[in-house]
Amino acid sequence: MRWDVFCRVIDNYGDIGVCWRLAADLAGRGQQVRLWVDEPGALDWMAPHGCPGVEVRPWREPWCAVEPAEVVVEAFGCDPPEAYIERMASCRPAPVWINLEYLSAEDYVERSHGLPSPRWHPPGAGLVKRFFYPGFTSRTGGLLREPGLLERRAAFDGAAWLARQGLTVRPQERVVSLFCYDNPRLSLWLEALTEQPTLLLVTPGQAAGQVSALLGHAPREGHTDTVGALRLHWLPALTQTEFDQLLWACDLNVVRGEDSFVRAQWAARPFIWHIYPQSDAAHALKLEAFLDRYLEGADAGTAAALRALWRAWNGLSAELGALHPSSWPAPTVWRAHAARWCETLARQADLSTQLLDLARTSKARSG
Repeated sequence: MRWDVFCRVIDNYGDIGVCWRLAADLAGRGQQVRLWVDEPGALDWMAPHGCPGVEVRPWREPWCAVEPAEVVVEAFGCDPPEAYIERMASCRPAPVWINLEYLSAEDYVERSHGLPSPRWHPPGAGLVKRFFYPGFTSRTGGLLREPGLLERRAAFDGAAWLARQGLTVRPQERVVSLFCYDNPRLSLWLEALTEQPTLLLVTPGQAAGQVSALLGHAPREGHTDTVGALRLHWLPALTQTEFDQLLWACDLNVVRGEDSFVRAQWAARPFIWHIYPQSDAAHALKLEAFLDRYLEGADAGTAAALRALWRAWNGLSAELGALHPSSWPAPTVWRAHAARWCETLARQADLSTQLLDLARTSKARSG
């Protein structure tokens, strides 16, 4: 089938990260995809080699006249151009129209996944859009997971990857990646890390900006600074493939937003999620909803420690002692829990498989 995926870059590139992974995954399954994006520049470093079967097209005004694809995916309610929607309404049969929503573990996701939204007024009167919610249960749309991902992770050599970055892990050293939003708790967390052997791999952008401000000098890509028992290594911008490998090479990953959040779970490693902060504090409910699912089956001590850590990291608790590694679960316990969670998720149908099933079923009904 032919697919049009629409993406607007709001901030931080998480939206285009998700959309590129989706487009590439669909193309890898034999689909033809046009990715319409208003700021394609991020793909220069995120996916510099492109992907066979994916055509990146600029989303500009005035809109160019194109024939709609058989399946139209608007990411995160971005609304395709009105002229395009009118063309959709004139197609026979009409394209399958899907609104790919944000990821959440909240209960409403299971209730809302797959619901139709008929369009009664122009543009596009008579069309039906369906809501597609990613999620963590069998009653949701699942998570992006391309075929063979977990097998590639299992065969991955983390020490060799680190060596290519010019790094050798020292005895007793914990390897940690840092990819976060601006965080007032970061300085306290870094101070705690100076007390025990830690190799911190700092990603460019907001993470590097904060760390460099605390150290008093600009980031130096490829260099390593030492503060106490903490070594800080400044990473270059990584492609999506390299970012996945970074997560696989680490003992602990600090991630943010949606795309890296999902990839950290497929890494089957301990991780801390920096959720996107919202002015109405809706992110607090979203964080708690995920923790409720993620910590199911964990022993009481592990669950309490991780909940306290995540709350403190996200500024939702004054329990600052939870940020210190001495308060964390034992590394073997935490890693075993992360592996069990990954196995649980892997038993569910992945997002692209479910999208393809929805598109084929809808086309068969309309045909």
